[in-house]
Amino acid sequence: MSKKGNAIRGFILGVKKAKNEDSIAVVLSEENIRSYYRFYGARHSILQLGNLVDFEVDGEDGRFLPRIRALSHIGFPWLFDKNRLLLWHNFIRLFEPHLKDAEEIERFYFDLLMDAAKRWHRQNPKRIVCESYIKLLEYEGRIHHDEQCYICETPLGEQISLMQSFIPAHPECLYSASLPKQKLFAFFESKKTVFLEDDDVDYLYETVMKGL
Repeated sequence: MSKKGNAIRGFILGVKKAKNEDSIAVVLSEENIRSYYRFYGARHSILQLGNLVDFEVDGEDGRFLPRIRALSHIGFPWLFDKNRLLLWHNFIRLFEPHLKDAEEIERFYFDLLMDAAKRWHRQNPKRIVCESYIKLLEYEGRIHHDEQCYICETPLGEQISLMQSFIPAHPECLYSASLPKQKLFAFFESKKTVFLEDDDVDYLYETVMKGL
């Protein structure tokens, strides 16, 4: 997966329609997240949510959005598996709102998505999502090992529920299903889902889907 010449490599986090059926694409590269303009008729089929692309840029110093050109698509083995592709779209679309206020960023986010994409055909994608997300929370300093409920601020019991960002709370405070506290906290430490049942992973996955 080597890049050609001066090409930029990035994941498409979002595509919006502009005037005259042109498009604006939000792309996460190793160094930044930026919006680029793409003229109508120029191989729009590649410009889709979740695709990994190589491209070159025109108009970087102008008053308008820089323009994508020489666009090429880097494929993965799972792209023709509809279920895996849907789960990929569900995961990657969370990154644009999460990173929308950033310009220059560390390559952590690009590497996180690249690692997930390379494993997507070999493992349960929901497990990859959960493991990727707990690494993101650790990187951003947002893992909560709290022994108190976030809502009522009293001690947690043996069963806990998770809010967005995997913040622990009492099941009765969230009116939510619960999982064993020790099992969840062990996952927070190991960053691995190997000891979690599929039902546990489904619960964590749905929590991630509420937003990064």
